[in-house]
Amino acid sequence: MAAAARLELDDIQGLVARGYSALRSACFLLLTVDDPVAARSALGRLALMATNGSAEPPESALNLAFTSDGLRRLGLDTRELEGFSHEFVSGMTDPNRSRLLGDVGENAPSRWRWGGPGSPPVDVIALLYARDAGSLGRLESHVSQDALAGGGLAEAVRLGTSRLTDREPFGFRDGISQPLVEGLSKAAAGDDAVKAGEFVLGYANEYGLLTDRPLLPAACDPFGLLPRAPDGGGAADFGRNGSYLVFRQLRQDVAGFHRYLEEATRHPDGAADPEAREALAARMMGRWPSGAPLVHAPLRDDPSLGSDNDFGYFAADPDGLSCPLGAHVRRANPRDSLDPQPGSARSVAIGRRHRILRRGRAYGDGDGNGNGDGNGDGDRGLHFLCLGANISRQFEFIQHTWLNNAHFNGLYDGPDPVVAARQNHDATFTVQARPVRTRYRDLPQFVSVQGGAYFFLPGLQALRYLCEGTRSGGHR
Repeated sequence: MAAAARLELDDIQGLVARGYSALRSACFLLLTVDDPVAARSALGRLALMATNGSAEPPESALNLAFTSDGLRRLGLDTRELEGFSHEFVSGMTDPNRSRLLGDVGENAPSRWRWGGPGSPPVDVIALLYARDAGSLGRLESHVSQDALAGGGLAEAVRLGTSRLTDREPFGFRDGISQPLVEGLSKAAAGDDAVKAGEFVLGYANEYGLLTDRPLLPAACDPFGLLPRAPDGGGAADFGRNGSYLVFRQLRQDVAGFHRYLEEATRHPDGAADPEAREALAARMMGRWPSGAPLVHAPLRDDPSLGSDNDFGYFAADPDGLSCPLGAHVRRANPRDSLDPQPGSARSVAIGRRHRILRRGRAYGDGDGNGNGDGNGDGDRGLHFLCLGANISRQFEFIQHTWLNNAHFNGLYDGPDPVVAARQNHDATFTVQARPVRTRYRDLPQFVSVQGGAYFFLPGLQALRYLCEGTRSGGHR
């Protein structure tokens, strides 16, 4: 077995290496570049505060990422520079991409609160995390004084979060099924580990190749701020240790979700059936509220299995009699059920090419446990954040081919029952059973998109180059 990749964690931003689970308070500042020269100076000061992935920060953390437009405003022309992904360069709101992602109708970018054509431009995101609300306030004040007070950058939107718990707003345990990444976890070894290059640029991916990344002519980096690419003829490697960050603000209609469950499970005489309501929610999700997977707990919740992530579908539940074929978790990670050889190591290997690192945080007046964050606008949902080296093959593939696809897993009118966009009123959720299946028709849309963008999260050397490269005669 080949040795695991040795990741340069001191150059990788910390969000890639960890989800900051001990830092329960967070907010995200979406910034606009008003004056590129002043903005680079301000970002240079923030870059000194940026957290790397070498250790778990005890008090607070700060990471920085940039949209394609933001990099261009700072002088790095993503349209002319080879190596940035097409998805990143064209952006999440490209019309073809909107159709692919299901961002039409209620989800259309024209209706977004941020990131859409009618809202202020988003060039930079500052991701702030802290141990508690007081620490977060101090960090945010520091960032505002360093980055915003001197001009160059303006705050377009501030996105608050609920205090971190293990529950998402619909009330289900979250964050269970994260990929084990080679080089990031001591437990990530052998066939279970996903190659680091699936998430971090500059390392081998699941194909044994280096994912495309932006390289600069060596002359654009005369002071050697960037590492040199071993596979690029001495080119300056702007992409190494970077990752793509997908950010989508997803509003969750919590009241509507529970109202639908209540109505769909009433007895013929109109009486409520709490057990049937919980069972339908679990079948739509594929796990019980505790996190117990239906594959191992098909009839009732079993909190002792709340962290259970060691299961497949092909041998244990090929017909969806325990976990429905269209359930959310079965779509988001089909495990060993993928063609061309379901149940085989090859099937699992194909799945590893479509994994993402999820780093989301709930927001709004509740988090599934009755805890609020004081935003006060009545909205609840998820700031969905995920990291990957290939937006198209990872996030977009999952969104289009698995979640929104009404024909997933042999179905013909059943997109994801929980998170998929409803582009018509024929969305159906099927619960497989013998002798007769149950079909729930005309599912409403429970999750809507409120904003979003694709960002590039550079390595720390690349971040320094972006802020200082002009002074060294760099590529602008």
